[in-house]
Amino acid sequence: MEQLLNEIRIAYIDSAINQTLLGITDDARNVPYGMRFNQGEEYFIELGSPLFVPKLPIHHDIRRPVPDADYATAINGVVSQLATLLSECFSGLTYFFDPAEILKPCFYRLYKAENEVYLYLLRVDLLPRPFDAEIMETGTNDVTQSYSTKRLYLETELIPLEAVMWESGRVKAFRIRQMISQTWIGETGKGYLVRGIWMDTDLSKYFTKLFLPTGKRIYPFFPLYCKYKTICATAPILTSAGRRALIPLLHRAVKFLQPEIAKIQEILRDAKFSEALPDFIALRNRVPESWKVPLVPFSIESYLNEREQKEYALDYGNDTP
Repeated sequence: MEQLLNEIRIAYIDSAINQTLLGITDDARNVPYGMRFNQGEEYFIELGSPLFVPKLPIHHDIRRPVPDADYATAINGVVSQLATLLSECFSGLTYFFDPAEILKPCFYRLYKAENEVYLYLLRVDLLPRPFDAEIMETGTNDVTQSYSTKRLYLETELIPLEAVMWESGRVKAFRIRQMISQTWIGETGKGYLVRGIWMDTDLSKYFTKLFLPTGKRIYPFFPLYCKYKTICATAPILTSAGRRALIPLLHRAVKFLQPEIAKIQEILRDAKFSEALPDFIALRNRVPESWKVPLVPFSIESYLNEREQKEYALDYGNDTP
C-alpha cells in the first residue's frame, strides 16, 4: 500500500490469497478471542489456538509493487490459518500487498452510510515479538524468525473517503476525506534533543470524550482518533457486525465535527486537552445521548501479565457482535 498525500494506493492484489479468503464459508463460526492492549498501548487479540508464522523477508524495494513468489506463498499460508482461527473476522475482506510494509499484510472492505463511503483497513503485524511468541527457527539479517504465537497484533481503522478510484475494473486508490489542516504545533528542546510537538493525541482524546458517556473511562482505547488529517474510528471487534456497529458513530462524528474542526484546532494549539475546557463542555452538551450508545458496552480493566507488565483487557458487555 502506497500512501501519497491524501490517497491510499493499492499496488498489487494477490489472486491466490484472495481465493483463500473467498473459501471462508458463510456458516463458519468464529473462535472467541480476547481483546487486549499491551504496556505500550498496542492493540492485540489473544487467540484460542496458536498461529504459526514462517520466516519472512525483512527487506523489499518499495519501487517493486509485486512481491516475490516465496513471500506470497508464505503469506497465503498465514492467511489460510487466519481463515480458520478467525473465520468471521476475515470473511468478505480483500487482501493487498503493501511494498512499504511487507510484514503487515493488509485487508480492506468498503462500507456506506447514507451517501458517504468508509474504508475498513486491517493490518496484521507479523513482526516477531520475542516475549509474545515461541521461536521455532532463528532469523538472519535478511529474514525474520519463524515462530508461533497466540498474540496477534493488529491495526484496525475505519476511514472516511472522498472517492474510490478505479482502473481497468479494479480499485487502484482510496482518496481520504481530510478535514484537519495541520496537527504540528511546534518544537521543544535544543540541539540534538529537539523534538516536534503534535496535537494528534489531544485531538483523539477530544473526539473520543465527546461521544463517551460522561465519566466513562476506556483508556488506552480511542474509538475515535486523529489520523490521515481526518477523523477515524478503531474497530476492535473484527467481525462484520463489529465493524458495522461503529460506522454510524463515525458517520455522525464526521458530520458533527467538520464545521467545528478549525475552532478545535485553534483551542488545542494553546491548551492541552481537558474535559474542563469550556468549548469542549459546550460541544459535548450538543451531542445527543443516543449517539453515545455504541460505546456504552465497552469497558477496560488493567492487569499485570506474567512478566509483571501492565496490560489492559477490553471488554464488550457480555457478548461480542
